[in-house]
Amino acid sequence: MRAVIYEEFQQPLSIQSVSDPTPNDDGVVLRVMAAGLCRSDWHGWMGHDPEIALPHVPGHELSGIVEAVGKNVTNWQIGARVTVPFVGGCGRCPQCISGNHQVCDDQFQPGFTHWGCFAEYVGIQRADTNLVRLPDAMSFVTASSLGCRFITSFRAIVDQGAVKAGQWVAVHGCGGVGLSAIMIANALGANVIAIDIGAQQLAFASELGAIATINSLQTDNLVDAVRDISKGGVHVSIDALGSHQTCFDSIANLRKRGKHIQVGLMTGDHQHPRIPMDRVLADELEVIGSHGMQAFRYKEMLAMITHGKLQPEKLVGELISLEDSKDALVNLDQFSNIGMTVINKFN
Repeated sequence: MRAVIYEEFQQPLSIQSVSDPTPNDDGVVLRVMAAGLCRSDWHGWMGHDPEIALPHVPGHELSGIVEAVGKNVTNWQIGARVTVPFVGGCGRCPQCISGNHQVCDDQFQPGFTHWGCFAEYVGIQRADTNLVRLPDAMSFVTASSLGCRFITSFRAIVDQGAVKAGQWVAVHGCGGVGLSAIMIANALGANVIAIDIGAQQLAFASELGAIATINSLQTDNLVDAVRDISKGGVHVSIDALGSHQTCFDSIANLRKRGKHIQVGLMTGDHQHPRIPMDRVLADELEVIGSHGMQAFRYKEMLAMITHGKLQPEKLVGELISLEDSKDALVNLDQFSNIGMTVINKFN
């Protein structure tokens, strides 16, 4: 098969011909029909993830068709149209038994712990626990756009944040994660404030339902601006970027007993940000992480998509080829694209 490979971190990628994967006893092989590009792939290429062994095939936002099935798989047959969370649970550890596959003690992550989906085929382990059947009407491109960004935002807003109609929600960063969070919070009836440094990103955020936007480069005191708009602070705030500043601002703009949800990856110099702990204590704020979503939780989200309450296809910005993905991945830190980029041509 053809696959995008890097043999050293932070070095150019190439397309190589490598052996097709074969399924584990509990796994399947998928023909990749679409694959999203995510900034997490860039972090992997940079060497920020200790799980990655070189040489490596990146890519974790995927949809495809089951091509081969392991002997112990009972729920899936050849020809099934599927997607998969970017964190696959083992189904046996204490976290999985409690229903929290997204923090499995023995995670399987295509594109990180194993070769990913920037290829014609990809092997997926523990298929009975982790595969998700796609609605018949959903395109593979839309399914791949759910990837890690949309599902992570869904869990952050719906499960971790428990957002309710009428509440105020701030979203710091209007990339794929932030735009997804805006769409989902708006669908639940929340009042969303979008924060970014780009005029185009903020305009798109308004189209997706944000009732107010703030350009942080043009605002003297971002926290005060959010608190003024929301009349005392927001109920839930999402750091969808992952930086010292966005994390601090997201916590500081909460009202009493509000919830900060950290979704953006904190890497490098941003791993240990300063936190306004005096506010956390005095106002009983909650600081919560959100890392992916379990396969069994897709049902509610897919129902909302099927009934038109969520329209993730609006977040797809550019369709590219496997060849194009080599340069696109390297430049993912530039935040130049609006919406998500998806590979849909593999030959």
